[in-house]
Amino acid sequence: MAEPQVEVRRSKRRRQTVSAYRDGDKIVVLLPARMSRAEEKRWVADMLSRLQRSETRRRSPARESDEALIQRCLELSARYLDGRAQPRGVRWVPPMRTRWASCTPSEATIRVSQRLRDVPGWVLDYVLVHELAHLLVPGHGADFWKWVRRYPKTERAIGYLEGISAAAQLGIGLDDDAEEPEAAAR
Repeated sequence: MAEPQVEVRRSKRRRQTVSAYRDGDKIVVLLPARMSRAEEKRWVADMLSRLQRSETRRRSPARESDEALIQRCLELSARYLDGRAQPRGVRWVPPMRTRWASCTPSEATIRVSQRLRDVPGWVLDYVLVHELAHLLVPGHGADFWKWVRRYPKTERAIGYLEGISAAAQLGIGLDDDAEEPEAAAR
């Protein structure tokens, strides 16, 4: 694997902290100006390692294939839905225009928009739990939301998806027929 392009930025105002972030294909490392070249080399290596670990933790293995996606669904069903949601098929599909994912309860199938391949794993997990809950309760009523809210990051993930949709002006939502008052804005 090729080494990433690294840009080191030194600041006289920065006294102790070192940080790094990805900016497109390059990684920017921010250092105090007083740091020696040897310290810089050590900190750059350390920050690259930290950034890689952080990105790996956020990435869900389910993004790799349809088989990995269905395996993740079975794990989530066991953990949050008492193993009751058993999909027959789960697959990645080209980006949907108005949804992040969809479910056909009568066929026990779930389709997930490829737009979600790069979201943090906990966001993808929320979408999968949401769709799996449709295998138990077809609509978006109170019973449906009781199942979905078993996933602890539900509200956070909904906010994340709303932010993506708004920022990119996608107009994508999860619920077309939300019945719960607080769910109507989703």
